[in-house]
Amino acid sequence: MKIYNNLSDFKKLDNAIVTIGTFDGVHFGHQKIIKQLVQKAKTDNGESVILTFFPHPRMIIDPENQDLKMINTINEKAEILKGLGVDHLIITPFTRDFSNQLPEDYIKNTLVDNIGTRHIIIGYDHRFGKDRSGNLSILKAAGTHFGFTVEEIMEQDIHDVAVSSTKIRQALLAGDVGLANDYLGYPFSIFGKVIKGDKIGRTIGFPTANIFVEEIYKLIPGDGIYAVTVEMSSEFRVESGSALGVEGLAVDQRQTLNAKHQTYQGMAYIGQRPTINGMTRNIEVNIFDFNQEIYGQDIKMNFLKFLRHDVKFTGLEALTVQLQKDKEATLDYFNR
Repeated sequence: MKIYNNLSDFKKLDNAIVTIGTFDGVHFGHQKIIKQLVQKAKTDNGESVILTFFPHPRMIIDPENQDLKMINTINEKAEILKGLGVDHLIITPFTRDFSNQLPEDYIKNTLVDNIGTRHIIIGYDHRFGKDRSGNLSILKAAGTHFGFTVEEIMEQDIHDVAVSSTKIRQALLAGDVGLANDYLGYPFSIFGKVIKGDKIGRTIGFPTANIFVEEIYKLIPGDGIYAVTVEMSSEFRVESGSALGVEGLAVDQRQTLNAKHQTYQGMAYIGQRPTINGMTRNIEVNIFDFNQEIYGQDIKMNFLKFLRHDVKFTGLEALTVQLQKDKEATLDYFNR
């Protein structure tokens, strides 16, 4: 799949089969539409094109509303779309100027002149252009003029897409990753960099990697403990005495690990660490059977099961007892 960060980077095609949307989550409803797009491109000997927007249009149209969080970062979304067999992904910067185009100008400039659209798959209620005045009727009329066909997605399919996106966000915020994953069709994940923490975990036998998520718009699940898998998919260096690593795990030798794709089991924690009167929300993971230094390493956590809510314990000793129970519950999940 070829990715373009601007329409101007895209070379007009002879036979572009196009769909448009934010596709946050790329869940089962989205996947149905995208598979339809990919199959149509194969049938018509064309090339499939997804036109998506970043930032999300609601972040630009309603900038005062900071509550909207995305299920996927733009990079996560691209990776999923690639796996579905899409030929081209155009990530269009969404601005007020872009949203204020007249519908006719949007169709001619974007869909026809820039992309070379010959067939477009779109929802019955799709709106576009200034004041969202463009609609399916305008698009079909333009298709007759410019020589492209328009295929409507059934109303029920569009309803399913809208409802499940909302339900996924609600489920994740409630910690219900099982339900969210059912809607997504794959495990919800967080991608981030391992950073330094205060190393309390190592003192109680549960060293953790603290994860920093750069994208502030990324949705983070509700506070609690989760069973996760941890993926490391790039080379990383281990150095004796370095500051790179899972908290408190020293390495006595210098070595390079060629970890092109290694997966580990673990349990993740999201919360403010009330037992030690923490002031900030942390994302941490205790990786099982792992003793390498990985500060600065990018890792991916796949959330598989919610274990319990975050609670305040009477002290570190009580916390340690509970963490051992959490680990046993996590291992039971993986060994079931």
